[in-house]
Amino acid sequence: MKQRDWYNIVSSDKAGFTAALLRLLAGIAACIYSAIVHIRNLLFVKGLFRSYAITRAGLVTSDRTQATVPVISVGNITVGGTGKTPLVIWLCNLFREQNVNCAILTRGYKAAKGESDEPGMLAKNCPGSAVVVNPDRLAGAIEAVKKRRAQVLIMDDGFQHRRLHRDIDIVTIDAMQPFGYGRMLPAGLLREPVSALKRAQAVILTRCDLVSKNNLTELTAAINRINPDVVIAQTIHSPVFAVSGEKQIPLEELKGKKIYVFCGIANPEAFLATVELVGANIVGSKIYDDHYNYTVNDINDIYHDATKSDVLMILTTEKDYNKISQPASGEGELVLAYLAVRLQFVDGADRIRELIERSLAGKIPRKRTV
Repeated sequence: MKQRDWYNIVSSDKAGFTAALLRLLAGIAACIYSAIVHIRNLLFVKGLFRSYAITRAGLVTSDRTQATVPVISVGNITVGGTGKTPLVIWLCNLFREQNVNCAILTRGYKAAKGESDEPGMLAKNCPGSAVVVNPDRLAGAIEAVKKRRAQVLIMDDGFQHRRLHRDIDIVTIDAMQPFGYGRMLPAGLLREPVSALKRAQAVILTRCDLVSKNNLTELTAAINRINPDVVIAQTIHSPVFAVSGEKQIPLEELKGKKIYVFCGIANPEAFLATVELVGANIVGSKIYDDHYNYTVNDINDIYHDATKSDVLMILTTEKDYNKISQPASGEGELVLAYLAVRLQFVDGADRIRELIERSLAGKIPRKRTV
């Protein structure tokens, strides 16, 4: 079953006996999954499962009195894209401005040719920061400290990976679909109960420009009821330009232009909405599952559909663009490009910086602070 079809079922958008039966079975599976998550978290709370930190010498320790390399975890409580990668990039650039050696810990998602979606994108957008790909975050942290001399570790998608101790837990929440239909996997999109936000020190609301102010107010209030002490900030995914090869295309050139769009991300609606906000005229589109592995035939099909739609540009996301190359059968003057976006804070950036400075004070060698 395709990802979008499953979303239609769990969101109750799809009616019928089969859909209802699948929702019932998913609900039973969700109860089992929820119990497993609860037991695992309880074992960490009781100390039967331990979290470990990395000393500056690259040794593993559970002794919190030792000087250890600080860790900032960026994660979420739902499956799918909530804006973790743009936030990781923002954090790395924040530390780079202060001459702090930062490393990113990512598990990576396998894509075509065994490569991964995000690491290349992270390396490109975080110059000077090491990107360590390892499903074992503890082993990745050791490598980052020993071989890359990291002073700060950014753990990508780390909220549920509790084996590596973190100094700050930042959770990204997509304002368009904040709580995954309120149900645990596979009946909904929640990886953990919403109550898990009690563990977070900060919540970053993303894509805030794509929902109403009233929805943002209600969402903020709901988060504060769960965790009154959490720091909340609001952000948008701000498009800056389109890129084709080495060429940057100003956004002004997209306004009014007929464009064919495709993507393989968890929230394609958000990408389509962003393209429309730029002023482009979407005349055709093709949506794939998240982390989709494109074949040459897929790309040729996209070019064929775009040609029928009488467009001059095919636009996708940076993540998707990094996974493909323009096929030799591309026709005419069709341009394949991606829309470059950056995380832009509209509220709370100063509070996030203050949280980082306060939490990491004295933990970075040579008294470097953010």
